[in-house]
Amino acid sequence: MTVTTEPPAAAPPLAPPPRRSAGERARAALPIVARWAAALLGAVVVFSALIVFKGANPLEVFPDMWLSTFGRPRSVSEIVIAMAPLILAALAVVVPARAGMSNVGGEGQVIVGAIAACGVALATDGTLPGPLVLALMMVAGVAAGAAWAGVAGVLRLGFQVNEAVSTLLLNFVALDLLLFLIYQPWRESAAGQPTTPELADAAKLPLLTGSTVHIGIVLAVLATIAVFLVLRFTRWGFRLSVVGGNAEAARRAGMPVPALLLSALLVGGALAGLAGVVEYAGVEYKLRPGFGAQIGYVGFLASWLARHRPVPVLVAAFVFAGLAVAGGSLQLDAQLPAATVNILTALILMAVLGFTQRKARRA
Repeated sequence: MTVTTEPPAAAPPLAPPPRRSAGERARAALPIVARWAAALLGAVVVFSALIVFKGANPLEVFPDMWLSTFGRPRSVSEIVIAMAPLILAALAVVVPARAGMSNVGGEGQVIVGAIAACGVALATDGTLPGPLVLALMMVAGVAAGAAWAGVAGVLRLGFQVNEAVSTLLLNFVALDLLLFLIYQPWRESAAGQPTTPELADAAKLPLLTGSTVHIGIVLAVLATIAVFLVLRFTRWGFRLSVVGGNAEAARRAGMPVPALLLSALLVGGALAGLAGVVEYAGVEYKLRPGFGAQIGYVGFLASWLARHRPVPVLVAAFVFAGLAVAGGSLQLDAQLPAATVNILTALILMAVLGFTQRKARRA
């Protein structure tokens, strides 16, 4: 007796998910917009209470702060100038974050990038054309920032030292190196404040036509576009995402995980080193004890505010640069300490990072 079996019927092809209409997409976005609005409103309310406690009127402080920050061409130029190194410092966090690492050492990498640029300027000392000196400063700053981040990479891969700890501690080493140089071998004069000689005019970053803004902002925007394209469309960027999602799975798939982790830190350090060059050659022109104004730390916060995505970093850097310029308005117009704006910055960060996230579903 022969038993015949029919082959199982082929499963019907999966239909693509239905496309949502514009109205459905708008309704889905409403909760997100509502959370952002509530978070920012809460930050403003708490900051208003602080202003009242300090004896000022929020209804006068906020309009004055807005007008002095965005209503004057000079203030807008200051915001754009401050954005350039912040963007680069934030990108220095974005790239390692794609591989699942935390680069908290942007501050030190910015400092050593500026040190390397200053070293090139002092070594050439007017013997080379200004544009060539500027190009050499950028190369030196990028290399120094990458090498400084590479120290943390070697500690991570060779000795299992967490890069968040090592990069943070390296910030203090870089600061000590800066102080040693400006107090001893590179000091311009024994009298007065400890600073290095001012950078020659020919080696400074050129200004955009018809403005007081230097081309550092162009470099920062181009770097943002480059990072976005590399992370989004290249094999290296895809591999970084895989490593950041599951390093063990990437290792079993044959990916060179150690090399990818090290390369991500090196690229991040290079971007931070470039930020130091931009600040040195575009704004300060000399090294001093307070060089950089904590660009690396603010860049770290900007990267977190942008969820470690390259393009939103531009918006985050604009926000932080605007808040920094607004601090002057608080001091001049409202007779409040300029550092008061740091409280508003902290409130915005806590609100955005703490209250705009969707709650994870429990398994």
